[in-house]
Amino acid sequence: MNATDARPPSSTAPSDRIDPALRRLTITLIIGALAVIFDTTIMTVAIDGLAGQLHAPLADVQWVSTAYLLALATVMPAVGWLQAALGGKRLWIAALGLFLAGSLLCASAWDVQSLIAFRVVQGFGGGIMMVLMVTLIMQAAKGRNIGKVMSLITVPTALGPVIGPVLGGVILHLGDWRWIFLFNVPFCVVGAWLAVRHLPKDESAPRPRLDVVGMLLLPPGIAALIYGLTQLTGPDALTSPKVALPLLAGLALLLGYLGWALRRGPDALINIRLLRHRALASSSVLVFLSGAALYSTMLLLPLYWQQVRGESALGAALLLIPQGVGTLVSRALAGRYMDRFGPRPIALAAFALTCAATVPFGFVTASTSNTALMAVLFLRGVALGAAMITIMGAPFIGLEPEEIPQGAGIGRMAQQIGGAAGTALLAVILQRTSVGAHNPNALASGFADAFRWAAAFTAAAVPLCLLLPGRPRPDTQAQNTTPTEQSIKS
Repeated sequence: MNATDARPPSSTAPSDRIDPALRRLTITLIIGALAVIFDTTIMTVAIDGLAGQLHAPLADVQWVSTAYLLALATVMPAVGWLQAALGGKRLWIAALGLFLAGSLLCASAWDVQSLIAFRVVQGFGGGIMMVLMVTLIMQAAKGRNIGKVMSLITVPTALGPVIGPVLGGVILHLGDWRWIFLFNVPFCVVGAWLAVRHLPKDESAPRPRLDVVGMLLLPPGIAALIYGLTQLTGPDALTSPKVALPLLAGLALLLGYLGWALRRGPDALINIRLLRHRALASSSVLVFLSGAALYSTMLLLPLYWQQVRGESALGAALLLIPQGVGTLVSRALAGRYMDRFGPRPIALAAFALTCAATVPFGFVTASTSNTALMAVLFLRGVALGAAMITIMGAPFIGLEPEEIPQGAGIGRMAQQIGGAAGTALLAVILQRTSVGAHNPNALASGFADAFRWAAAFTAAAVPLCLLLPGRPRPDTQAQNTTPTEQSIKS
């Protein structure tokens, strides 16, 4: 045995750190993705201001968000095929360019109708980017250090709720609404420049055949379902044709796609058989429920402070900062412990704490201490940050590299549908419980009921966390290394 053999196995230490090339690729993609995240979160507080500055009814201006959401969801199922056909680098730069073009067009819109149309262009670019970012990073990570990698990927998700609403309030307070969209331009330009320099060159590969039947069933089905959910307002909403017809059509199209995809197998637009992986199946359900809990409370929290407490849009956004700060605080720690103990215990603790930190909002009144609510929001942010890292990283455990694009698409679609469903349900509950409320205390009671439902969404997710993978096996790192890396270590 020579001196080299006698040394302790410290050569495995580098595998516990993110490779510099992977970190550089991740930061490159995050820069571009920040444009999409900020654009989405800024709009959460900008709708009322847009209605006033565009001199349009609120019902019409709501379509600025609805059209973007529909475009986002419609394009997501096709990202896997687009990546295979064009290559990851080319597709990312093209999507970034499409989002940039949509932002410039939105900034030049002359009325609400043109703004809605240009938001669709933005949505197509943004939908591709949000799926492709996770796909490219996970393929480059090769199954190693998923928790630490997810802690980097979720930086835009954590920063968006912290900075986005505040920026939206400041922009509308100081300037013209067009700056909401011009704000995206630097991120797009710098992101494209970095992508040209740092993303790996696309390898030539045979172009796959497009699943035309799947395209005619799945994207329209998702769009119809989400549209129906966004229209779910009022006491008789379910019997209204504008709600019932798209919901039924969406469900019929999705059921049709399910039958088609099971027959077509791996050649389907989205391979449903991938859900045989327990990690992917359980994570998709958890992502759906977390989307419902996260997006619905993003609607409720600013509305509570604006309608019950009389805060401005900027004031409500500032009160939400502790939740975003909590998300940032827990990000790195949750990723490290996920790699060490597996996603199951981290997700179980995170969802339980998220539920516990949502329950106090079920008892809010018109005079509840803002300081106490902000402290609870910080804890909720800590828990949400840990939960999102684990359930967004767990689906990729056990997937082959060629299965990652479709796995990423399934997760993003579950999140979008869950967010739309949760937001629609809580909007109906809020409307029904607060109807006729003419004083702050009565209105606060309606919000409390809606928050209790949000807590129930989170509570339903807790037992499902037991289906996630547990502690990784000691040989996992060795199985996930390339032959070259294994030869170096030996």
